[in-house]
Amino acid sequence: MTTRLRFCKGGNLVVFELEDISQTTVYRAKKKKTPKIEPKTVEDTDTVKAATEIQAWWRGTLVRRALLHAALRAWVIQSWWRLMLMRAWDRKRREALITYVNRERAVVKLQSLVRMWRVHWRYCQVLKAIYVIRGHWQQHNCQTCAVLRSHCVVTATHLQFHIEVIDR
Repeated sequence: MTTRLRFCKGGNLVVFELEDISQTTVYRAKKKKTPKIEPKTVEDTDTVKAATEIQAWWRGTLVRRALLHAALRAWVIQSWWRLMLMRAWDRKRREALITYVNRERAVVKLQSLVRMWRVHWRYCQVLKAIYVIRGHWQQHNCQTCAVLRSHCVVTATHLQFHIEVIDR
């Protein structure tokens, strides 16, 4: 006995194909062993008809119950599978985010080091210039005539240095 059941609910298609060879054999055996009772009177005909309807209803109930259990099992499996897919997607998204953050952090660190190196290099140039100017100024004949005043400003992009010669 092969039974097919199709459900289409919430965008999901569930198809069941149930095969139960033992039940089919049992039913055939029962049908062969049980002789068909011929009703003798009108009252017996009604009773046999009612019994047949009750049996058909009960068999339909059993089949519907089995199909409902199978559908519920399939729904549980599908829910579990969707949960696993969502967790895998979240894990991949989190890994991608961590990779992106680490890459950005490395780029920012590298940019910071390059800026620091450039400012340090410029600072060393200015310091060398100051030493040269001060050395020449100290060798100048008129040391008492004027005083050097310097002012240094360091910003993110520039290094400014001002030297003033003040007469006494």
